[in-house]
Amino acid sequence: MLISYNWLKSYIADIPSEDEIASLLTFKLCEIEDIEKLPNGDTVYDLKILPDRAHDLLSHMGVAREIAGLLGISFKLPEYKIPKSIGTDLKIDIQTPNCRRYMGRIIRDIKVEPSPKWMVEYLASIGQRSINNIVDATNIVMFDSGQPIHAFDLKQLSYERIIVKNAKEGESFQLVGSEKISVALKDTDMMITDGTKNLALAGVKGGLDSGISPLTTNILIEVASFDPIPVRRTARRLGIQTDASKRYENDLSSTLCEFAMSEISSLIMELCPEASFEDIIDLYPNPQKETTVSFESHYISKILGLDISDIEIEKILKNYNYKFENINNSWNITIPPMRLDLVGSHNFVEEIGRAYGYEKIVPLVPEIKFEGEDDSDWDKIFTAKKKLVQDGYKEVMTYVFRDSGDLEILAAASDKNFLRTSLSEGLKESILLNQKNMPLLGTNEIKVFEIGKIFKDDGEEIHVAYGDKKNVIEVTLDEYISSLDNIILKSSDFHSKESITQNETNEKFVPQIFKNWSIYPFMTRDIAVWVPEGTAPQVLINVYNSFGTELLVGEPVLFDSFTKGGRTSFAYRLVFQSYDRTLVEEDVNTIMSNITDKIVSLGFEVR
Repeated sequence: MLISYNWLKSYIADIPSEDEIASLLTFKLCEIEDIEKLPNGDTVYDLKILPDRAHDLLSHMGVAREIAGLLGISFKLPEYKIPKSIGTDLKIDIQTPNCRRYMGRIIRDIKVEPSPKWMVEYLASIGQRSINNIVDATNIVMFDSGQPIHAFDLKQLSYERIIVKNAKEGESFQLVGSEKISVALKDTDMMITDGTKNLALAGVKGGLDSGISPLTTNILIEVASFDPIPVRRTARRLGIQTDASKRYENDLSSTLCEFAMSEISSLIMELCPEASFEDIIDLYPNPQKETTVSFESHYISKILGLDISDIEIEKILKNYNYKFENINNSWNITIPPMRLDLVGSHNFVEEIGRAYGYEKIVPLVPEIKFEGEDDSDWDKIFTAKKKLVQDGYKEVMTYVFRDSGDLEILAAASDKNFLRTSLSEGLKESILLNQKNMPLLGTNEIKVFEIGKIFKDDGEEIHVAYGDKKNVIEVTLDEYISSLDNIILKSSDFHSKESITQNETNEKFVPQIFKNWSIYPFMTRDIAVWVPEGTAPQVLINVYNSFGTELLVGEPVLFDSFTKGGRTSFAYRLVFQSYDRTLVEEDVNTIMSNITDKIVSLGFEVR
């Protein structure tokens, strides 16, 4: 939104300098995307107004009111001359709930001519081209107050009548503009009609046959409030983004219509002194209700993290000209009709925080006492996993969705439209799949387990399933734990390092514990080495384990060996995998290079 500094001065007589305003807006209101100094001495700010404040800040009046509130200085609305009016035959009929309010006024004996210099300069400062005095007046009001206004050539209307209704599906409509554009309408589009023909796409754009021309002498002024959703839907569907639709789709207070009608009437009276004004017709089926918000002083201080006194809160509210009362540190605020964003006490945390200054908040890290409790189900699950891993099983995870079951789900693939009723079926499929990949996995047998939920008509259960290619056993988690004499470990125990223990032969070993699998793919390397006949394979295994780094998972697997000419060849498969990333060739090539160098230094030969 382009905002002119000179334009702001019409509302704030004591406005600070251009640079001070730029700093204030940046730190208290919104981002400034650009600042331009114009040859005529004006300064234009390009403000990035976010949707939560678009209903009041897409206007010079809204920005001026905000600046005055932040600084606590006087904000004064212009005094408009009220033209004398005569009776009217204008009829208005609202036939859609999407039109909240419609004000119409017929003005006769106007003269369409070039705009005065001040109006041309005001529009030029914000990048708008002057067209003629009547069209420019409607644009001035929109960029000043935020309320879109449309002027119809009265002679183009079949009747002095306005009907607001939804369009007929499939009918066409030509839009006003430099090029004739015809669009196909839907029954969700809101139209302004005279009862016979369509005049405008409500809130979006006027029609080709109803716009102002140099020959226009009588006009109908439209000031309306429309529901933002249908306006946005129509504008997006047709790819038409206008200044009017931008404001309507971000919502506007319907109370703004009165101000805009007074402003446009006063402007046209100034531009066309001989004009004759008829009475205003105002249809307002459901007037905007007054709303209030209550909060307590300590709530503001608690959320902001700093003590703000009642005196400071009262000062901020007075600067913004809020109507309020304070009873025992409880504030009751009457919300201005333009501030559609203020709906709860949380909004006043931001409102008061912005005005007070976020830079005054001292950042403190809160002291949080973590006193978590172990989850009994997880303790059982980790106990089961520990036992199964110690028994030589590896964990798998299979699909929850199956092609049959008791509970059907919607919108799923034909083979996955039921929740599983057991783990066994998926586990058997996993065993068959892993059987095929045994050489890559570096194992001679497949023993797997899964712990997970199954789903039945009467609820969910946690099951444990484990087995190999010969047999699969499935029981409930509680049944499995019972078979272990109800010995339950704490899940927190699995984060501590287990000590080295002694087995029956007095050999040191580290017992197997459960460890989550890596979600990243593995890489394999085969290496064959000639060693003198009689050399123990353990010599090579020690090299692989020592230089394989933490990326070497599992024990090296011997898959081929033979003796010839006083030498023995041992071929091993090494499997590499990371727990925090996907490996690349360079990772494994560096490891294999170090292994090769060590093997050569021992006097062995890599085949």
